[in-house]
Amino acid sequence: MPLSGWFQNREKYTEVAPVVKKGIPEGIWSRCANCNEIIYQVELISNLKVCPQCNFHFRFTSAERIALLTDKDSFKESDADLASTDPLNFVAVKTYRDSLGQAVKETGLNDAVVTGVGKLDGRGIVLAAFDFRFIGGSMGSVAGERVTRAIEKATLENLPLIIVSSSGGARMHEGMLSLLQMAKTSAAIGELHEAGVPYISVLANPTGGGVLASFAMLADVIIAEPGAWIGFSGPRVIEQTIRQKLPKNFQTSEFLWEHGMVDMVVSRIELRETVSKLLDFFA
Repeated sequence: MPLSGWFQNREKYTEVAPVVKKGIPEGIWSRCANCNEIIYQVELISNLKVCPQCNFHFRFTSAERIALLTDKDSFKESDADLASTDPLNFVAVKTYRDSLGQAVKETGLNDAVVTGVGKLDGRGIVLAAFDFRFIGGSMGSVAGERVTRAIEKATLENLPLIIVSSSGGARMHEGMLSLLQMAKTSAAIGELHEAGVPYISVLANPTGGGVLASFAMLADVIIAEPGAWIGFSGPRVIEQTIRQKLPKNFQTSEFLWEHGMVDMVVSRIELRETVSKLLDFFA
């Protein structure tokens, strides 16, 4: 066969090796949701899950919040045995029981908030930390009861109270029972104030609904993490209701600070030091 014939039929005599795409090993890199920067996971964790390029705050778990705001091995959890039931036999796309079971399995928690007593720079505190992974950090009967008991403990033992909120609001799977938690926690905060016990509220992304409309905004000092969404309902609902275009950056930490709704916007990297200084001031 002439050489030209080989070139014309070269596909018969050659084999193309398959292209193997090498993926990035899972758990080694993370992409920032704000600036799309690829961040080495070790660097991200060492920076408290704050993007080193744009200061975007990745979500923290309740365990990470506790580790940040308490001295090592000082935190003792309270009311861990409380678990939600299904008083309304709620069914939507799936049953409430299924949602609870999935949340417990994925997070290892019994509910959306972890409460307990610990120490911050050697000073005793009562701490409550919400975890958005558990059904959006929603407040049902158990979350409301845990927060209320934490407030009552701070009042009784004269210990500063710190609550870190990251929640979509009331847990509507429990209907009116979830809404009653707003009144219960707010009443407990009233007794805390009467006793003169300091209360610091930290608003993380997102904080909304019944949590924002109750204990989260009733503190002596309200701190918000940068860029956090903070509001009772979403901007689309508000625009449809008032038939007006909302201002730029509406319902962000920075917007609320400019309009006097929060006292400070503090990066997570500086949060522990800031809270400690505030406790020194109250002391």
